[in-house]
Amino acid sequence: MAKTRVVVVDDSALVRSLLTEIINRQRDMECVGAASDPFVAREMIRNTNPDVVTLDVEMPRMDGIDFLGKLMRLRPTPVVMVSTLTERGADVTLRALELGAVDFVAKPKIGVADGLKQLAEEITDKIRIAAKAHLKRLAVPVAGPAAGHANAGDAAAPQRPAVTHSLGRLSTEKIVFIGASTGGTEATKEVLVQLPPDSPAVMITQHMPPGFTKSYAARLDTLCRIRVAEARDGERVLPGHAYIAPGGMHMSVERSGANYIARVQAGEPVNRHMPSVEVLFKSAARVVGPNALGIMLTGMGADGAKAMREMRDAGSYNFAQDEASCVVFGMPREAIAHGAVHEVLPLTQIAGKLIERLRSTVGASMNRV
Repeated sequence: MAKTRVVVVDDSALVRSLLTEIINRQRDMECVGAASDPFVAREMIRNTNPDVVTLDVEMPRMDGIDFLGKLMRLRPTPVVMVSTLTERGADVTLRALELGAVDFVAKPKIGVADGLKQLAEEITDKIRIAAKAHLKRLAVPVAGPAAGHANAGDAAAPQRPAVTHSLGRLSTEKIVFIGASTGGTEATKEVLVQLPPDSPAVMITQHMPPGFTKSYAARLDTLCRIRVAEARDGERVLPGHAYIAPGGMHMSVERSGANYIARVQAGEPVNRHMPSVEVLFKSAARVVGPNALGIMLTGMGADGAKAMREMRDAGSYNFAQDEASCVVFGMPREAIAHGAVHEVLPLTQIAGKLIERLRSTVGASMNRV
């Protein structure tokens, strides 16, 4: 079996050495080069033709984001970002995912050597996923003011699409549940930006480490017509709002009288993940039942597939992203295999079909009045 060929790009000699060692310990991959900056990396990539590149964010002469943009335009290659776990690191990493990076690893700010050794399994797993990932991405403008309530100075933010949909008199009982992993930050954005302000509440579990979900939610909030925020334990789940499960915490939905509330709690990983889609979707089946709508987006593995079937059995209507538009088709494939999905759609069609479904159910309920 051919090994996955990896080029490491990082200005730290220690990090280059550690990543090279971690990669070369794997039977199915090898480090074919380690570059100290993007200019060295450019020639190395040209000469070695790697399957995957690991890329640091902050480097001399040219930062990782500029290099990533050039690489994805001129020689598209699966990239795993290696970014520092800081607020700025989170913002830059989200930009990297917009530009086409497959995934990222959050390296600790201090204790890098021990931290990277502890992350060895995560790093190599993400390299394996990246090697098989589809690099198709939505076009993202490099510059241009964001619309709506975006910050005027955020020149890198994509404009919101013009949305004319309105759901009119909509039942506040409906909740949309979204599960996603690899490639999911951009896929979730594609769905949310198309939702009208009177959308039902949306609860989202995206596999993400602590420290990144707050920036991710804030980023989405500048782009969407619904409000988007990291979920807080005990808060009421309201229409016109989306709630992101905090990294390192499970999110579920509970009933409190006539209201739904978000429950955000620490716990053991489920399907190796925290937050886990399984936890959110199980609560949707148990608490929301036929008033739930489920969406399974791109991601590796099977997290949430069994629980999505429970949602369907409880009366929910479920969508899955199709293989052609997924970065990784694992989670949608498993949900489909479990008989959990009513419609399999290209990513760009999911929001429209969701809105159609909501309109039809609202219309049916009004006709019964």
